[in-house]
Amino acid sequence: MKDKDLLKLLLSHGWKDIRQRGSHHRLEKARKFITLPVQGKDLKVGLENALLKQAGLVKKK
Repeated sequence: MKDKDLLKLLLSHGWKDIRQRGSHHRLEKARKFITLPVQGKDLKVGLENALLKQAGLVKKK
């Protein structure tokens, strides 16, 4: 999955982009925080799964 697609997915599920420093976006929802690197590349499988798990989302196979 592209990092920009994951950012759009999280934003559509209620996460708010509260700040950006360089290529890292800081997202917040209900006092939970996720830091997402957006560098224009595909995310590695482990990082993608970890970010989805932190967000409370499940990846469809």
